[in-house]
Amino acid sequence: MGFACAEQMCLDRGSPVKSAVVIRHIFVSPGHNFFGHKDQPPGEHGTMDLPAVACCAGRGLAGDRFHGYRPDYAGQVTFFAWEVYEAIKAELGVPALRPDAFRRNVVIEGAHLNSLIDSRFTLGGVEFEGTGEARPCAWMNHAVAPGAEQWLRGRGGLRARILTDGTLHRGPAELYADGLLALR
Repeated sequence: MGFACAEQMCLDRGSPVKSAVVIRHIFVSPGHNFFGHKDQPPGEHGTMDLPAVACCAGRGLAGDRFHGYRPDYAGQVTFFAWEVYEAIKAELGVPALRPDAFRRNVVIEGAHLNSLIDSRFTLGGVEFEGTGEARPCAWMNHAVAPGAEQWLRGRGGLRARILTDGTLHRGPAELYADGLLALR
């Protein structure tokens, strides 16, 4: 079921919070580098940083490795906080670290992602359901820097299901959800 606009959907839910955020990056990759590679070398699938991506309800992001992976998959899309990205670069001393190293789809500034776990929210007119933390794995120590897996615990990002079809665009966006979202 789609909504005419995100604002209408939130008004129907009670007391929504609207937060201005910025989608800094949108990444998709055609293949897995770490998922399913336990005790094997990582894959060599690059990521594409897109200006926009089609979100397919119940399926995932068009062109991404998890698109259509499994019915009702909890990680159809992953979000990562820009603030965490900036902090880990400083904390682990990796100033040249690129934001695609984390293999998360949407890098967003201005939202507290853990507050969206077990919640429905709308970003840029597309409705999502936060399903849990995108927990860091041991590969983070290889892809980011030694100690990254431990440092990222509780800050690894957000896994979500896509509930409505739509398109996410890089740049300023509005996030609607119940509760406090802004980091500022």
